[in-house]
Formats: sequence, C-alpha cells, structure tokens
Amino acid sequence: MTEIVIRGGRVIDPGAGTDEVRDLLVRDGSIADAATVSEGAVVVDATGLVVGPGFVDVHSHVNTIAGQRLQAFDGVTTALDLEIGLMPVAVALQRAAEEGRPLNYGYSASWAAARGLVLAGVEPVPDLAGVLALMGNEHWQASSSPVQRDRWLDLLSGELADGALGIGVPIGYTPRAEPSEFLHVARLAGANGVPVFAHVRNLIEADPDVLVDGADEVTAAAAETGVAMHYCHVNSTSGRHVERALGTIHAAVAAGSRVTYEAYPYGTACTGIGAAFLAPERLHVWGLKPHNLVLLPSGERIADAARLREVRAATPGALCLIEILDESDPSDRALLEGTFADPGTIVASDALPVTFTDGTRDTRQWPLPEGATHPRTAGTFAKALRRFVRETGSWDWPEAFRRCSYLPARLLDAHAPAARRKGHLGIGADADVVVLDPERVTDQATVLASTAPSHGVRHLLVNGEPVIRDGELLPDAYPGRALRS
Repeated sequence: MTEIVIRGGRVIDPGAGTDEVRDLLVRDGSIADAATVSEGAVVVDATGLVVGPGFVDVHSHVNTIAGQRLQAFDGVTTALDLEIGLMPVAVALQRAAEEGRPLNYGYSASWAAARGLVLAGVEPVPDLAGVLALMGNEHWQASSSPVQRDRWLDLLSGELADGALGIGVPIGYTPRAEPSEFLHVARLAGANGVPVFAHVRNLIEADPDVLVDGADEVTAAAAETGVAMHYCHVNSTSGRHVERALGTIHAAVAAGSRVTYEAYPYGTACTGIGAAFLAPERLHVWGLKPHNLVLLPSGERIADAARLREVRAATPGALCLIEILDESDPSDRALLEGTFADPGTIVASDALPVTFTDGTRDTRQWPLPEGATHPRTAGTFAKALRRFVRETGSWDWPEAFRRCSYLPARLLDAHAPAARRKGHLGIGADADVVVLDPERVTDQATVLASTAPSHGVRHLLVNGEPVIRDGELLPDAYPGRALRS
C-alpha cells in the first residue's frame, strides 16, 4: 500500500466547497480519509502552499510527452483533445498507453478527420499534424453530399463505440459547409449521450456573408436537439465581439439549453496557415493583414499577400501565430479579461505540440531541446492564476479551482465514468493533485521563449504518482491513464 500525506497545506476542494488548512491523504492512487494515515506514509510538507485538484484541460492538442510535461508545470493533470479529436481513436489511445504519458488523456471523435477520409480520400493519422494538413484541401472544405454525410456519420459512430469522449466539430474551418451538417452531428451526439465540442463559424458582425452566425448555430442546435454543446475558445473565435457571443450563450442557457464555454488568456491565436479564414482575401474579416501572421518555429512574419499564398500552398499545416487582440492595448485587454469575469467561463489552453527545430515530433529529453509553440501550451493556467487571483483579485482560490478543475471535469460526467473522480478531492476521487505556491505561481512562456515552463507548481500527482516533486520533473514518471466514454 502506497501512502502520501500532503501535510498542512491550504486544501481547496471545489466539489465540497471547502477551503481549509488540513492534511490530504493519498492512498493507492485515490484520496483517502486523512484520519487513518499509516506510520510509513511519505510526508510532503505543504505549509504555506495551496493544495487542490489538478487542472483538467478539455482543449489540449499536445498529445505528446514533451507537450504534456510543459502542461504539468502549468498544473494540468488531465489533458484532453476534444475540439478536433483524433482518428482512429482506438489507435491514438493504444499509442499513448504504449509510449506512456505523464498526464491523463482522451480524445473526441474527429469530424474533421472523418470528413477528410470521405470527401478528400485522406487516410486519418492520429495526430494533430494529420488534421492540420487538411486545412488547405479544397475537397475537405466543400459541403458533403447526403451520401458522403452518411458515410462520415457512420465513421463517427464507430469512433464513439471505441471510446471517444464526444464529437469534435471545427466547422469554422469549413465555412461553406451546409448548416445541416452541424445538426446531423448534434443528433448523432444526442443519440449516443455525448457532447459536441465546437470551433464555431465566424460571427455575423465580423463576416456578413457567413452562412450562419457561429454563436447562433451552436445555440440553435442545442435547443433543437437537446445535446450538450461546448463552445471552444469563445475569445479567439469572437475577437472584438465576444460580449455578444456570450450574450447569445447566456440567453440559450436561460431558455434551458445545455451550452458551456471556455477561453484562454491570450490575445494571440494559433492554427495551421492553410485555414480557410487565413486566406489573403479573408483576413479583413478579422481586421488582420498578412504581417499579423508569424510562422512557427522560424518566427517569420508574413510580409505580404503573395508570401501568404506561397506558404499556404506549400505547407498548409504549418503553425502560425495570429495577432487578434493586442494585450498592450487597454481596450483589447479589457475585452479579453472581461471574458474571464463571466462566471461560466472555463479555462482551457488550446495547447499545441512543440515544433522542434531538428524536425522531431516528440522527445523524452528534459529540459526540452530547441523548439517553438504558442505560449499558451506552457502558460495558460499559471497566467490565469497570476492575473485573476494575484494581480486583479477577480477570483479567489476556490473560484480558480472551480474554473480550472471542477467545471471542466463535469462536462464529461454523464458519459465518462472516470471523469466523476476528477476535478475534486472527495474521498475516493482520483489523486490528481496540484500543490502550488500562491505567491510565486506564474507563467514564463512568451512568443520568443514559448517553451519556458511555468513556475510555482511545487508538486504534481497524477493517479497518486508524483510527476513533479519539489518543483522538479521526475523524468521516469508516466502515470497518465485514458479517459473513455
């Protein structure tokens, strides 16, 4: 029997609504009654530190050992790829189990990959690069015929049967797809009792020619089908119209629909350069010019429309930073931070894999070799804690754990039994625990140093096994387990 007692910390359990200085006992991977500590238990001194359930990131594309290690230093214990997902999900789950993962993992059924196979004949590869490569494919961007639609719906049904945690629908990347496609996905999700995780189309204020307003499409589908809808990164898809998007969501929730939403605390977005909305003739919709796009890992700032067309044609899956909001501008910063003042906003990172300069896709080396990613991969949760707890006081610590741990885990309760043991510290919960220094926790990642790990996480346990101890990574720790529907 393995026991760890985390002694004398400020223990915050958003599940029970408690916040008190006490001991926390971990026994055989679960939270146990601290009144029954064995004599040989390993003691972790948490005096002056905050102890809470590890963060549950429902929007992480890292799917790698290297990326998960960066997220571990950000307080994350469960990293789920739900917006886009992976296909075949059974292969993705098997690969992660065989390679080992520091954090818990799981995937949605990938609408993008299923469409890619049916509409473009592209065999699915279970990693983000495979989906990003579809971005500039004109066949994939087209609408589905009824026969094609039925074929990819069947593929998605099979993925759900193999343990996918919902259906990821980045319909914002196929802006001309018929709105009926989204409704068919919602009905399939409802029939299987799983949520839809949506990267929405443009809002009509930004793009008057959009087939249907992105916020309206999600909320109308939720109302019509009764399915649980999750609105991914409401900040980056809404830009300067985020208040209206949130208002549409609030009205839908008030009317009885199940709609949840997330954001990350950065004004700069990131995706594949081949995305339809980054075509030179479409940048005006976002108030952007080519020079607002920066390629990773080279750091090249796109000079003009001709260079943008060249890069999109040659490497549509190449990652690029997109300067949507300027955090140094008070009005832009107020828009971004106002999203997190909304009591329903979940923190989620949209973390991306590290693009290493030597061409490797992953590594067990630590510290990481030279590479680049979006700073949100390493710093989302620590930045939110620094900004909203310590600097502005917008949240107290219980509120921070509610948004970072408790609410995201509850998205999966109805269909993924393992999720019910996450996001809280009740007896019998999984021992996914973060112990952090409340005065020092902060992000370090920047655009120029995008893989700099966050500071302040002193200890991180995943399923009761330490991944970080005394602020240092344990390189042989791979205790992550799969979440399945």
